Amino acid sequence: MKIVKHIANLGYGSRKQVQWMFREGRITDADGEVLYADDPVDHDAIRIDGEPLDPAPGLAILLHKPVGYTCSTKDTGRIVYDLFPSRFRDRSPVLSTVGRLDRETSGLLLLTDDGGLLHRIISPKANLPKVYDATLAQDLRGDEGAIFASGTLMLESEQTPLAPAGLEVVDPRHAHLTLTEGRYHQVRRMFAAVGNHVEALHRSRVGGLTLDGLAPGEWRILDEDDLQRLFGTAA
Repeated sequence: MKIVKHIANLGYGSRKQVQWMFREGRITDADGEVLYADDPVDHDAIRIDGEPLDPAPGLAILLHKPVGYTCSTKDTGRIVYDLFPSRFRDRSPVLSTVGRLDRETSGLLLLTDDGGLLHRIISPKANLPKVYDATLAQDLRGDEGAIFASGTLMLESEQTPLAPAGLEVVDPRHAHLTLTEGRYHQVRRMFAAVGNHVEALHRSRVGGLTLDGLAPGEWRILDEDDLQRLFGTAA
């Protein structure tokens, strides 16, 4: 791929804008030598205004999503893409969220521009556990764990029962719920089905990944070791 197209696909501007960046001498190699649009050069050696390029396609990100942000590019309110450099929205391939967390749910959210990785994560065959910390409006009755683990719970307007889910009670109004599915508002609807209401919801784990000290709104790029932990294949 030509260098102009490559940089444009990373969201730095249109091809015309990137060509102007070359003309202005803003694109150099790691030693500060000005590059030209037809120079053969590797991604890692390119600098724009002295800064390395954003990661090449194949990017995977772990974000601590705060409450109040939606996983959408079209919402008129705050969206998770506001938490990244603005050029990330213009990347090609597109940087997509891996599933969604609703506006009032915080916690671990993955994003990637790798379609194969995205489908591998969300595939039922992956069977990746997702752990949610729920704060409830009412005390737990005591039978919720058995109901959730039964594999027979039907949600309103659903045609198939939920897969078994694990419930760990922390205190009467706080529990950890482990799912392997990702149905629409699943955790909130599960507790509604047993007569309760979720007041606060936080996703703390996906597969073998946790937030690992990231504050709300912070994010980091995943490496190969992270992906191995995600799928439980780390040595």
